[in-house]
Amino acid sequence: MVSLMPLQRSNHRWLMLFENDIAALWITLRLALITALALLMVGTPLAWWLANSRWRYKAVIEAAVALPLVLPPTVIGFYLLVAMGPDGPIGQFTNWLGVRPLAFSFTGLVLGSVVYSLPFVVQPLQSTFSGIGRAPLEVAATLGARPLDRFLTIVVPLSRSGYLTAAVLGFAHTLGEFGVVLMIGGNIPGQTQVLSIAIYDHVESLEYASAHWLAGSLLVFSFFLLLIVYGLNRRFDMVKV
Repeated sequence: MVSLMPLQRSNHRWLMLFENDIAALWITLRLALITALALLMVGTPLAWWLANSRWRYKAVIEAAVALPLVLPPTVIGFYLLVAMGPDGPIGQFTNWLGVRPLAFSFTGLVLGSVVYSLPFVVQPLQSTFSGIGRAPLEVAATLGARPLDRFLTIVVPLSRSGYLTAAVLGFAHTLGEFGVVLMIGGNIPGQTQVLSIAIYDHVESLEYASAHWLAGSLLVFSFFLLLIVYGLNRRFDMVKV
């Protein structure tokens, strides 16, 4: 009589792999969405200040913002992990608040992703803000508009393409993170394992079918996401003309 045990074990293993992949997909999408929203909130005032400030040492801040573009992700992840550790400034602060350590947690992944993807949001917004110029704001000021009103009614509508590019780049860049999230979050299925790490695990285990399914889905999704951005930006440019 043929034993069904090997077949049952195989089916159980594939079911576990599928469940882990779905969990990794959900964690990645949630991480990318929260990170993109946080980056827009942090990046907007920072980009506005960089676009309009005449501070002598503004280049220092610009260089600090752009660091993730040139540093290896593992370097950023390592120092963030140290900062989140028990003896690090972030770790001591969370310990003082009575909050669990951020290392190897989803919150830690969000913090690391915000730092790593910051230039992908700040730089498009800064470029867009600089292109608006001061003339429209000065005209609105003469009509009695307050600074916040001028920003919401003039700057934001004129910066639609910049905000769209910044949001999508921040979201898409977070989707493909590997080194930073691995250093900060480790590789805990269902908690901190994201798609890029799941793909790596499949390749390392010679599970090429599963790796191909995840990698191919991410490739197609990212391509169409960028295609939408370029199409909408082109439409915005035509409307301006």
